[in-house]
Amino acid sequence: MGRGRQKAKATKQARDIKYYSPNTDYTALQRELKSSEVRAPSRFANEPVEPDYSAYVDKYADDVEDDDDADTRRIG
Repeated sequence: MGRGRQKAKATKQARDIKYYSPNTDYTALQRELKSSEVRAPSRFANEPVEPDYSAYVDKYADDVEDDDDADTRRIG
């Protein structure tokens, strides 16, 4: 197939896709959205809650900043 025919076919396909409007079943969509409101129990519900470490932020903040500087390499 020549380039002109190939381009025309691609243009026609693109136009068909662009203006394609499938029939929408709004009742099925409504049922699907309503069923998603009822959430299944989380698989993490039985796991313990992670402790709050915010009290240690000020105490160890300087140590973390120093570690970041050690990993930096300069070339040149």
